[in-house]
Amino acid sequence: MKKTCARHARLALKSYNAAMNAYILTLSCPDRPGIVHAVSGFLLQRHANIEEAAQYSDPATGLFFMRVRFLCELTTSALLAELMPEANTLGLQWDLHEVHQAMPTVLFVSKEGHCLNDLLFRTQSGLLPIAVKAIISNHRDFYQLAASYNIPFHHIPVTASTKASAEAKQMEIIQAEQAQLVVLARYMQILSNPMCQALSGKAINIHHSFLPSFKGAKPYHQAHERGVKLIGATAHYVTTDLDEGPIIEQDVARVDHAQTPEDLTRMGRDTESQVLARAVKWHSEHRVILNGHKTVIFK
Repeated sequence: MKKTCARHARLALKSYNAAMNAYILTLSCPDRPGIVHAVSGFLLQRHANIEEAAQYSDPATGLFFMRVRFLCELTTSALLAELMPEANTLGLQWDLHEVHQAMPTVLFVSKEGHCLNDLLFRTQSGLLPIAVKAIISNHRDFYQLAASYNIPFHHIPVTASTKASAEAKQMEIIQAEQAQLVVLARYMQILSNPMCQALSGKAINIHHSFLPSFKGAKPYHQAHERGVKLIGATAHYVTTDLDEGPIIEQDVARVDHAQTPEDLTRMGRDTESQVLARAVKWHSEHRVILNGHKTVIFK
């Protein structure tokens, strides 16, 4: 009898969940008592079911951060209409996202394709909740790779004299594809300040070292010459301050005196691919909230 009741309960819950819309709410605000109560109370009044919740209070900034995944029968437009006045009353900075909507994404690349190839494979395999709408490159090297995934490839050369017009074309593509995320998957061009500002909070770059260290050309050769014991990679948001944007993820690999610069390069590429993939995953799952020059990440 107990097994039958439990089975009926599971079936009822499954049917309930199937009829509901899944959302993620992220928010930040000055910390004070009652925020969690207010948010959970708002959802309870709409008969929402909270599936996942995480929160963090930063003593250094006095800010409170929260991420809630929940099920609700209201449509997005109806939920937004009811959430806006409540959020304004509480003084929240917030975003509401539909869980099952893959994030429209544009990938940038130059002549090194390890990160690009990794992201495309993970996306096709269902490991990243993104929809790659276009690939933009200042070289032609990966047009066949793009074609193999049936993704539009845009070759836009960049020189000092054409940089402004090239970036205008890039922004046209980003806007036409309604991209919510831009990933610089080893794109070896510095974005202008206006483009950085236009993409603020939605452009991720992978840097070939554990920042801040070994900037510029041939970072693994520099590391080898210095006899380092750790090499790494850093994924961060793009800002007008070159390679100094809020860090999303970092990782390192241990090396020793017997390894060549080529060995370090191969290891570094693997690390770069993994770090970038994690950063893209967390961003597209709305787990990253900006906290000034830092990030709060609800894993």
